[in-house]
Parts: sequence; C-alpha cells; structure tokens
Amino acid sequence: MTTALPGVGAPVRAPRALVGWGPWIAFALILAFLLVFLVLPVGTVIYTAFVNETGALTFGHFGNFFDQIVFRESFFNSLWVALASMFFASVIALPLAYLTVRFEFRGALLIQTLGVLPLIMPPFVGAVALQLIFGRSGSVNLLLDDWFGFTVPIMDGLVGVTFVESIHYFPFILLNLVAAMRNIDGAMEESALNLGARGWRLFRRVIFPLAMPGYLAGAALVFVKVFDDLGTPLVMGVTNMLAPQAYLRITSVGVDDPLGYVISVIMIVFSILALWLAARVMKGRDYATLQKGGGALQKRRLSAWEAVLAYGWIVLVLAVVLAPHVGILLMSFAKVWSFSVLPDAYTLEHYATVFADASGMIGNTLLYCVLAAGLDVVIGTAIAYLILRTRLPARQWLDYLASAALAIPGLVLAIGYLRFFKGVTLPGSGQLVVQTWVLIMLAYAVRRLPYALRSCMAALQQVHVSLEEAAQSVGASRLSTIRRVTVPLMAGGILAGFVTSFITAAVELSATLVLVSTESQAPMSLGIYLYMQSIAGRGPGAALGVLAVVVVGLGTYFSHRFVERSRTTVTSTAKA
Repeated sequence: MTTALPGVGAPVRAPRALVGWGPWIAFALILAFLLVFLVLPVGTVIYTAFVNETGALTFGHFGNFFDQIVFRESFFNSLWVALASMFFASVIALPLAYLTVRFEFRGALLIQTLGVLPLIMPPFVGAVALQLIFGRSGSVNLLLDDWFGFTVPIMDGLVGVTFVESIHYFPFILLNLVAAMRNIDGAMEESALNLGARGWRLFRRVIFPLAMPGYLAGAALVFVKVFDDLGTPLVMGVTNMLAPQAYLRITSVGVDDPLGYVISVIMIVFSILALWLAARVMKGRDYATLQKGGGALQKRRLSAWEAVLAYGWIVLVLAVVLAPHVGILLMSFAKVWSFSVLPDAYTLEHYATVFADASGMIGNTLLYCVLAAGLDVVIGTAIAYLILRTRLPARQWLDYLASAALAIPGLVLAIGYLRFFKGVTLPGSGQLVVQTWVLIMLAYAVRRLPYALRSCMAALQQVHVSLEEAAQSVGASRLSTIRRVTVPLMAGGILAGFVTSFITAAVELSATLVLVSTESQAPMSLGIYLYMQSIAGRGPGAALGVLAVVVVGLGTYFSHRFVERSRTTVTSTAKA
C-alpha cells in the first residue's frame, strides 16, 4: 500500500507493523496513567452524583439541585454568560480576521499579534485591571462623567464577567478564523465575483461559509472556557454561577457534598455538548478547496474612507483588548490609584514585596509547570508514535482519552482527585496524597496533554517514514532510531508542545484553588488571586501578575520561534 506525503512527489510505503514488547509496554503504561489520573477521578465525580448514601442509583441529587433557586439561577447565568461571551468574542474577532486577511493592510501581522496578547494574561488578573479602567470609579467612567455627565456600568455583575471573558477569549476565534480564511481557494472568490457577488453578500454566502470550520472550532473553545471559568467570577464577586457554586460547595460543605458533584457533571456535559455540536454542524458538509488557479484569497486595496473606518475599528478594538495589560502594569507601579484617571504616585515597592514574600511561588510555578510540560511531551510523543508508526489494536483510543481532557474543567478534575485519592497515603511517609504538590502538577499535566499531543502528532506527521527505515537498514535498532532520528526531527514540534503546556499551566487557577493545601505549595496563579482579595494587596498582586505575563509572553515568543525553525528544517529536508 502507498500513501502520498505532503510536499514530496514520490509515494512512500505506509509504516510497517512493529513487533516486540516495547510498543505494548508503552501502550499499557500510557493507558494506566490516563485511567488513574483522568478517567477514574472523573468517573468518580460522575458516579458520586448519581448514588445516595447507601450506594443505590438515584436522580434525587439532580432534583434537589433544580429545586433550589440559587442553583437554577447559577445554571442559567453560566449558560447566558458563555453564550453572550461567544457572541461578543465573535463580534470582535470576525472583523479583525476578515480585514487583515482579505485586504492589503499595513501592519496586519502586528495587529494579529496584538490581538492574541489577551491570552497571555490570566482572565482573573485582567478583571482587576479592567475594573480600574472601566469600573464605576474607573478611568473611562471618570472621564465620561467629567466630560459628558454620564457613566457606563459595564463592569457590574454578569455584564462585567461577560465583558472580561469576551476580551480574554476572542483570540481563540481570531486564530482559527485567520487560519481558515488563508486556506480558502481564491478561485472560489473569483467565481462569486464573476456572478455578481460583492461586499457583504460575498462574505455571507462564500467566504464565511468556507471558513466555518475554523469559526466553530474557536467558538466552541470560547464557550467551554467561559462556562468552566472559576477565577474571573470569584475576583469580581459574582458567585451565582456554576463554577463558583461548585467550588464553594466543596470547600465549605465538604468533599462528600453531592451537590458539588452534580454541578461538576453539568459542567462536563455542557463542555462535551459544545464540542460535539461544533463537530456535528460540520459533519456531512464539504469545506475543502483545491487551492489551485487563483491560489489564496486575493487581497485588495481599501479606499480612503474604507481605510479610515477599518483603522478606526481596529484601533478601538485593540485599545479595549490591551487595556488589561496597561492597567495591570500601571497598578504594579502605583502607590495610590483611587478615584483618579491615572495613579497619583508611583513606586517599586510592590516588586520588592513580591520578590521578598512570593519568591517561593515563582519557584513552585516553575517546578510544577516544567514537570507537567515535560510529562506532557513525553506522553504526547509516545502516543503520536504508537498511532502513526505502529498498528497496535485500539491505539487510537489513547488519542481519544488524552484529548477528552480538553472537555474536562480543571475544577472538576481537581474535585475528582480529592474524591478518588481520599485517604490514600504515600508509601513510607504516611502523608496523604491529596496534601502533596504532586497532584497539583499531575492536574496541570493532564489538563494540558491535548495541546502537547497535537503538537507532537503534527511534528511526527512531517517526518518521512523512509528516514527511519533508512536508519534501520544500516543496522540501527528501533530504540536507537527513535532516539537519534525521529525525536531530533520532531524537536521543533516537541518544544512547541512543551512551551504551550508550560505557559497555559502557569495561569491555571481552578485546579490550583482546590488542590493547594498549604501556603508553601502555592504557585503564582494562587498568589495573584490571594493578593487581589484585598485593596492593600492589589499592588503586589499586580506586580506578580506582570511577572506571570512576562513568563508567558517569553514562552509564547520562543514557541513561535521553535515552530518556525521546525518548519524551515522540515521544508529543507523535504526539498533535499
């Protein structure tokens, strides 16, 4: 059997089946890890929600949940905020993607880069900064009241949560839309233009439908992320949503409270439902283009008035989405910032406080995230190899199980760990497992495994199997071939997966709030949250937030560098 490798003219043989115990041992170890640290803890959460004190099956807990007004209100609030955030994120992302891809735009790459910056700041940190800028006594409302005599209460209650979430998560839609629009065959647009389609009709009937897979992928991610978010509502004092209610039930009532598990099950169901619906809408429809003739979408020039409107919209959007970064930076240097447009005085004391009191948090973050990201790329590389280079039966299930972590909220996974490992002690020491930092690191690793796995899969798909066969033909063993040929050629993708896992784990709060048992275990995300709970601590919290953004920003930069270097290497290898 032969298959065509992208970028290489000659057909290549499909990978031959591997023999021996090595692949089977790797398969068994990975499956055991996923069962113990993903499937069974989540299964425990689901099981607990459906049984009573005697262990009998019951739906009474769900009836009790919907009988209580506060829980019904929390359910509909979470659903409303997630849907509203998805809508407003689309309003922000769609024009940015279309303008920068469809038109000759000076600074298009810079605009797209700035548009992704909200992702490198934890949303709960951005919420505090946005309160200082758009809150009732924030900079914008002070100016509006002074100049025009009115204010805009945009940061109050559920509206404020929606505002923060929309600004933070719209890059998911932007990134996917830009990629999808760049892959549209320009010949399709030319045909539509020849038939008289112009402007809005062209976008509505041709371009947007062809970019629908990218849009739905991004929109589903926005819904899941917002529906599961815990830190933003807590920081803004909004507790009548599902995630805060689950956290409060488990931490106040106890780990045996069934309603906390009922809420967790509802969160799991709606996360899976959102991802399933996105896939279901695309099922049976053909979005493929031939990428020939006209090539990609042909960019056209903007007229003078179109350029004014386009740049005006982009400047307005970027000013809003970059406001959290400006606000948190000013707050980190502000000595006094209250009822004024800008801080009244500036100081470096907050950074001195952070380095004196929170250096352990920085060390914990580096420890947890490096170990979690390292574990992710090892498991991701192994799964990718088993799927693409072996014919083991059921190997595809490793991909399914690992990817399922994307739909499991961090809060739910943490609650599952508390329940599943309840009473389990470490051999020799007698210390409870739930009181160790190891579970924190494992929660980070499991939650970020899908990101690393996708990077590793993509990297291995670009490694020609004939390169491995050539090494084995001159006497190299299978293990030596993997170590000296396959892994080095995958290095760019592996490093990109490592950095992606690292930077996203560094801002994880939901699982951290539940699993940290002592102050000495606290990472930066928890430190920021604790500092932000009081007015006096917001300066050091902002300074710690700036450091977190710097760490994540540097990680993002190096990730892009590694990916580009990897693509260059693979392209050179293919041409050779």
